[in-house]
Amino acid sequence: MAEQDPLDQAGTGRLRTIITAGDELGDAELLGYALDHAVTESGGLGGMVHLRGPVSPGLLLMAAHGLARTVARRWEKIEESGVTAPARAVAGGAPVWAPAPTGAARGPALPADCGLLAVPLITPGGVAGVLSVLTDRAREPTRRQRESVETLAAWAALRLREHSPTPWPAEAARDREDQDLEGLDLEDRDREDRDPEGQVRQEPPATRLRQALKALRVGSWEWNLATGELVWDEPTLALFGMEPDAPKQPFENWTGMVHPDDLPWVLVETEQAIRHRRVFSVEYRICRPDGTTAWVSARGRVLLGQDGQPVGMVGTVWDTTENRIARDAVNRALRHMSDAFFAVDSEWRITFVNVEAERMLGTPRTLHGRTLWDAFAQLGVDAAEPGLEAHCRQAADSGAPVEFEVRWPANERWYHMRLVPVPDGLTVYATDVTERRSREEERAAAERAAAERTARITDFTNALAEALTMRDVVKAIAERVLPPFGASGLVVQLIEGKVIRVAGAAGYSRSFLDSIDGSAIGDISPVAEVYYSRTPAFIGSAEEYIERYPAMAWRPSAADKAAWAFLPLTVSGRCIGCSVISFTEPRHLDGEEQALLTALSGLMAQAIERARLYDTEHNRAKELQRGLLPRTLPSLCTVTTAARYLPASEGIDVGGDWYDVIPLSGARVALVIGDVMGHGLSEAATMGRLRTAVRTLADLDFPPAELLTRLNELVNDLGDNFYATCLYAVYDPVTTTCSFARAGHPPPGIVLPGGAVQFPGHSPDPPLGAARPPFETVEVSLPEGSLLVLYTDGLIESPTRDIDRGMKHLASALSGAVTVRGGREPLERLCDDVLAELLPEKELTQDDAALLIARTHATAPDDIAAWPLSDGPIAASEARDHVRDQLARWNLDPLIMTAELLVSELVGNAVRHAKSPVGLRLLRGEELICEVSDGSLTTPRIRHAAETDEGGRGLQLVAALSQRWGTRYTATGKCIWTEQSVL
Repeated sequence: MAEQDPLDQAGTGRLRTIITAGDELGDAELLGYALDHAVTESGGLGGMVHLRGPVSPGLLLMAAHGLARTVARRWEKIEESGVTAPARAVAGGAPVWAPAPTGAARGPALPADCGLLAVPLITPGGVAGVLSVLTDRAREPTRRQRESVETLAAWAALRLREHSPTPWPAEAARDREDQDLEGLDLEDRDREDRDPEGQVRQEPPATRLRQALKALRVGSWEWNLATGELVWDEPTLALFGMEPDAPKQPFENWTGMVHPDDLPWVLVETEQAIRHRRVFSVEYRICRPDGTTAWVSARGRVLLGQDGQPVGMVGTVWDTTENRIARDAVNRALRHMSDAFFAVDSEWRITFVNVEAERMLGTPRTLHGRTLWDAFAQLGVDAAEPGLEAHCRQAADSGAPVEFEVRWPANERWYHMRLVPVPDGLTVYATDVTERRSREEERAAAERAAAERTARITDFTNALAEALTMRDVVKAIAERVLPPFGASGLVVQLIEGKVIRVAGAAGYSRSFLDSIDGSAIGDISPVAEVYYSRTPAFIGSAEEYIERYPAMAWRPSAADKAAWAFLPLTVSGRCIGCSVISFTEPRHLDGEEQALLTALSGLMAQAIERARLYDTEHNRAKELQRGLLPRTLPSLCTVTTAARYLPASEGIDVGGDWYDVIPLSGARVALVIGDVMGHGLSEAATMGRLRTAVRTLADLDFPPAELLTRLNELVNDLGDNFYATCLYAVYDPVTTTCSFARAGHPPPGIVLPGGAVQFPGHSPDPPLGAARPPFETVEVSLPEGSLLVLYTDGLIESPTRDIDRGMKHLASALSGAVTVRGGREPLERLCDDVLAELLPEKELTQDDAALLIARTHATAPDDIAAWPLSDGPIAASEARDHVRDQLARWNLDPLIMTAELLVSELVGNAVRHAKSPVGLRLLRGEELICEVSDGSLTTPRIRHAAETDEGGRGLQLVAALSQRWGTRYTATGKCIWTEQSVL
């Protein structure tokens, strides 16, 4: 199976997060929430959600996103039998995509050059409606976009009825009695209120049953599906807060009074009850005209005509506000109680689950209505093994409470279970007693010395596993080994060749450590004995030490120690050194303590060797990073630059962030910054290749978009798993403009002289390795003294800060720094201020960060001179005259002769080999730049002329006389330039 694309993986994870975040939303919020994210995930311009209307075949608009009011008004109701994409999706039960309809025959109009993706909302009862997304072009959405919309539509459809009210078991029994009464009422009404043709009568006669319902404050209603007219009796009108003289109400009046959160699922339930000819029974909230809210319960049945099609509906309605408030209060108390609580009916179906029980049993959507045994099986709980089923049936059969403790197999926690029978089922209370039982086990474990030793070694092992550097390892040993043994000193000595080096220590003076560092391994000493024998040595007193090593009798007093444990550091069968644990007072370690220290020495050796390798690799990585990044930035008259690189806090100090400043022809300068995705040596090596490639392509004077195109080809050649972002900008001091292109990189920040900060540029092109050229080029004007700020995402983005907040934070830091310093402080200080503001020293970072700031300088008009030249050989004479006169005015007389020769040769070549128009431009700065432009794209090349050739030596002369020369292409042809040092 092919590996899933990283972008698809990210999209799948994002959809999972969206669905999880919307689990607790009501139906009205649910539809809008699903629509908003469907538009976002598909890159659409807007969208709509329609539900099937119960009155007539039509789709009613329930939610809209991103549509103008005039456009949305045209889509408030869609003919279900029409040819629009939503209508076809509902009719076929499958997604439909079509270009925007045009003309009255095709349905409501949408903006031109748009498409409409319609996905049906399929519930267990059938198609309830449709979710539609408006795309920005008349082009079919991609597979990933369609799957995102279909996933969100399927989720919303299945959720439409999950928030409908579910009565408490005792209340449900009483409701069933009421429903039986309503059933009799409906049958009676069916006989009385239907004419011989099967049509609903507009004014049914009052009956004894209706009078009884009125006495019970139960209202009745009739609904003509053909006209949409509702007929309410007096109790119904009173219940809905309507005037008694208005018994007939249009369908829209009723839907307007249903609470917005309940309206979607009520419409779905109504439409499906009519379509499937089943009993209509709902409980929902109404919003009366006086502003009050009430709960009502309605029940009805569908009336069929002679042709067997629904022609109307009759039913009853009554106020359940008081019962609902009481049930909700009980439910809230039970739902949020600290113990797990759930209830089952007499058929062992789960009817209620509180929050704690959800954690123990699973989510309520997978449990309500299921049998208790199925729920156990879904969680992998064997009801027979812990005796759950036996205890539950015992409580139900005996009618008496049953209590027991059980270890829950699903999460390995202990619960005290209390089963209480109730008239219509069983209630279960489960109290988590894991902590109590754990405390009892911990007290028992504390009495066992072996368990304490194991815990100590485990803690020490974890500390060593987290230690990276030699300093971390020494600190872990000093904190976790010395205190339990009452030791006061630690020295880690490594053998390098024949020399003993102190790698780390604790509890010793610096003078003593200096005196033993660098001693020879050949000397008779405890370290040498341990190194060669690879067995530990324990010395219990200073006298014993002096007796065994008289040549080193000075060491005990110099170190202020009186007992020692010399432990060999053995790794992979070789000894790398010795760790010394010392005591201030004489100490004779018993056999158990010696065995424990010997065991710990093996852990120390592994950690010390790993830390030594890490330190070596760390130093090499830092040196590699310094070698790959520019050691110094060039000093240019067109821009003043400063840069910073900050490695991530985690891992080695090397990554894929990079920057560069590259002088170009015509006094221009290229500023580039990039980020190879990932962190480590491989990414650093890739970064070095890209930086070298950019400098090579920049020397060829490619424009920004063309340079990124060629760089993208290089990244594609590296493999499928290489991606990098890059921003390449070219600043021209003559026109004071900056053109840039970016591939997946954040936009540059521009700080104007007044302190205003802006981030120009539209959405970036995809990163290198995933982009499809061409790249977009953005050109901005930079007044004298402006700041151009390039940065990588590690500076502005983190797990706790998204990119938009990071850019606002960066803008604030730049504006504040410029305002406070007035633009006069060195850019080095400004870089430090920005880093300190966005990345505080104590804050750990997971990504590298690079920052490049350039202050722009414009070329003075007096330092620019340009002329058009005539066609033909006279152009060379004109060019020499212009050069001679202009250099005299600039007081550059020593350069006149060389400049005349260079310009004469370049103009002659242009006249001979190129085409008009031919122009000349001189720029004065640190170098004198001579530019000759023509209308040809032919590139001049130096060649070796034979002795008999009359020409072919002109460019050799240009290369010999100029400091630097080259060719770049322009919008009208090419330009050949030379540079001469002014100093």
